[in-house]
Amino acid sequence: MRDSIRRNMPLFPMGIVTKLTELTPRQIRYYEEQGLIKPARTKGNQRLFSFNDVDRLLEIKSLMEKGVNIAGVKEVLNRPKITHLQPVQPSLEAEARRDLTEEDLHRLLKRQLNELPGRPGQQHLIQGELSRFFH
Repeated sequence: MRDSIRRNMPLFPMGIVTKLTELTPRQIRYYEEQGLIKPARTKGNQRLFSFNDVDRLLEIKSLMEKGVNIAGVKEVLNRPKITHLQPVQPSLEAEARRDLTEEDLHRLLKRQLNELPGRPGQQHLIQGELSRFFH
């Protein structure tokens, strides 16, 4: 099964999505009313969300936390995405990657992890994933 098919499969009920995104059911329903997401429905009319729906909700949440209003969110999400960018100087990019030592990479990741936006007292989801690399 292709990854795009898996990512679009409706799997998660509202309760799981609220835990994954830290959004309230009301916020999620509002974003659906605004046409920002379109979850699948069961025969009993229960919403089921795919991985792509969850990713989109996290993107909406991030934009809203940065102060973007709902009209701005719609505009950002409806822009065509550029998927194939060619590096300006591929040889320099490859050389820069080779010169990065493991210690430099560790330091860079730790700095980026500490700079993640979030609410005071709450960890960002990625912190849990990356914390196993830092002792």
